[in-house]
Parts: sequence; C-alpha cells; structure tokens
Amino acid sequence: MTIEIKAPTFPESVQDGTVATWHKQPGEACSRDELIVDIETDKVVLEVVAPADGSIAEIIKGEGEIILSGEVIAKFVAGAAGSAPAPAAAEAAPAASEASEDVIAAPAARKLAAEKGIDLALVKGTGKDGRITKEDVAGYKPAAAAAPAPAAAPKAAAPASTGAVAPTGLREEKRVPMTRLRARIAERLLDANNNTAMLTTFNEVNMAPVMNLRKQYKDLFEKTHNGSRLGFMGFFVKAAVEALRRFPAVNASIDGNDMVYHGYQDVGCAVSTDKGLVVPVLRNAENLSIAEIENGIRDFGLRARDGKLGIEEMTGGTFTITNGGVFGSLLSTPILNPPQAAILGMHKIQERPMAVNGEVKVLPMMYLALSYDHRIIDGKEAVQFLVTIKDLLEDPARMLLEV
Repeated sequence: MTIEIKAPTFPESVQDGTVATWHKQPGEACSRDELIVDIETDKVVLEVVAPADGSIAEIIKGEGEIILSGEVIAKFVAGAAGSAPAPAAAEAAPAASEASEDVIAAPAARKLAAEKGIDLALVKGTGKDGRITKEDVAGYKPAAAAAPAPAAAPKAAAPASTGAVAPTGLREEKRVPMTRLRARIAERLLDANNNTAMLTTFNEVNMAPVMNLRKQYKDLFEKTHNGSRLGFMGFFVKAAVEALRRFPAVNASIDGNDMVYHGYQDVGCAVSTDKGLVVPVLRNAENLSIAEIENGIRDFGLRARDGKLGIEEMTGGTFTITNGGVFGSLLSTPILNPPQAAILGMHKIQERPMAVNGEVKVLPMMYLALSYDHRIIDGKEAVQFLVTIKDLLEDPARMLLEV
C-alpha cells in the first residue's frame, strides 16, 4: 500500500518550510514512528515520522527545497522494505549509482552529480553523518584543477623583490545558504538594532554567597527534589522575577504608541544549539520554585539540542536571560529580544582582588549586563533594576523575605 508523506501543518505565523535532512533514503527500511525527515521553518525544526513499517518509495522534495503546509514530499510503501524501486536511482548516471553503494548522499546531490558527471566517492560530505549535500557537489573541484602547473612555480618568486608574500597552501571557499532559522535570527537582531533605542548598563556581583549556599545544599537539594540539580540559573531567575515586580517598566513592551505592562513574568532563557539561538519561555516564573525552574531549563536545553521544542514554547516572554559565561565570555552587550524591553546577560565567574572594608580579598565575581529599550525604561530604572538583582544574589535570604 502506497502512502503519501505530507509536510506538517504549519502554524499561522509560518508561511512555508524547507526540507532540511532526509534521514531515510528510498528502499531503506524504517519502522513505524521512526524519524524520516526534518522540516525547518524560520522558528523551529519539525520532525516527520514513518506512518507504518516499510520504506520510502520516492522522494518528491529533496533537501533544500521549499515546501508548503500539507504538501506531499514523498511516497511511502507500507510493508517489506525495498519492495518498491527507488525512482531517483534510475535518473543517476552509472558512475553515480556505483558510488551510491559506498557513500550517503541526498537525492538532490545525486541528481546534480549525475548532471555534472561527478563521482560522489570523490566528494567530501558535510551533512549529518557525512551525508553529501547539494552544496557539496556544487562546490566540488577536481584535485587536478586545485594543483598549479609546475611551470608556475618560478613566477611565484617574482613578487619577492617588492616585499610581497605569495599565499601558500589551499585557499578554499565554501558558499552555504543560511538556514531559515539562522535567517530569521539575523532578521530579528537587525530589527532590534534598527527599531529600538537600545542601551546597556553594567554591574558586578559577588557570587560567593550563592556558591556557598549551592555547595552546602547541593546534595540535599538533589535528593529532596528527585534528582533536580541546583545550578545558578534558578537563583538568577528568582532574582529577576523579584526585580521585575519592583520595576514593572522592565517587564513591559511597546505596541505602536502604547506601553503594555504585563502582570506576570514569563522569563525566556536563551539556549544555544547547532542550528542557532532559541529562547524557550518559562511561563509564570513568579509562581515557580527554584527546583521547577532548574527542571524547566534543563528540559528546554535537552529538547532544544534535539530540535524538539514547539513554536508555542518559544513565543511570548516578557523578559530574557542569556548566559554567555558558559562559553567563557567575561563581558558582553546582549541584544534585545523584541518586543521585550530588556535582557539580562550573565557572564563567566572570575576570581578577582576586591576591596572589602579596607582589605583586599579574592572573590568570585561576575559581570552583569542589562540591555534595555530607552524608549520605555529610563536609565535610573535600569540601573536600580540591575542593582536589585546584585543585592538579591549577594544576600539570597532577601529573595525569601522579599526585602
């Protein structure tokens, strides 16, 4: 029985998508609910699974092609794998069909290789698991063309008299189109720079109190909360929520000529993935415990790296926290996540000599950065907001007492 494989139904805010990766090729056996293709939109990567046990009979939309919601992208044969021939193989040249036994290549790559007469066995794949993409074939250059003729060697010494140094070695370039997610990220970053009055204020916080508290209760916390790990983000989210309560403008947004003040704190936590930066949102963070915050962030991180976050989990949000310190950043100026009015940047904890009551002490210090939209947040509010977070972290008991 032949079944049509269709693209998922996209949300209203998503117009179309792109076929990112085919995980199964025509004739290759797959089980029911096994992942067969990733569809990338400008917001999230959607997964399409096999409708039954069987194999793909024909791939209609190759990697890199644009598709619409519900569009047929492949034909699937339920039953024994390999019962239906793969039409794509018939189009390939004899050399390409022989190479397909030893290499993994996308259908679009095989077609282009057949048109150009390129042996896929000689092309280096840059896709997942070494898969050869269409761009790999398009950018392939025969080894003979890369090596200059021996006669050219004496001419390379000519510029030496003028002090110029001739480049040596291979000078390869590779042109790769932006993924839809990367293009969307770039669009939003430019929008934040061009359409907001963005300004950044800085401060530093002594992390010793939080680190000591974490060290003291880490094991008990994990035991009490069924394996939840006590990290730093839980403290920062709790401190941010309390500061947002005291300074509502930082939790607001601009809609046209209106300022919208939100009576809740939906805190976005930036997560870096191989495909780009995503910002899943902790809903009603003001009602969450530190354990619930830590569990939520850990779950977001795991699913973001697997491409399993839903669009609804990355929309909305009234405030964002980003942690460049996990990559070693000592100081940065985070960019706003519109339409939010502010974003808090965490950084690396670095031991530095500090003057404390007339004495020099070595303390674990962290720089904090708050980027904000000056159209809705005054400098005084921004500075006081950041100082509040600093005070709460340097004396965590104040978060419990709300003082």
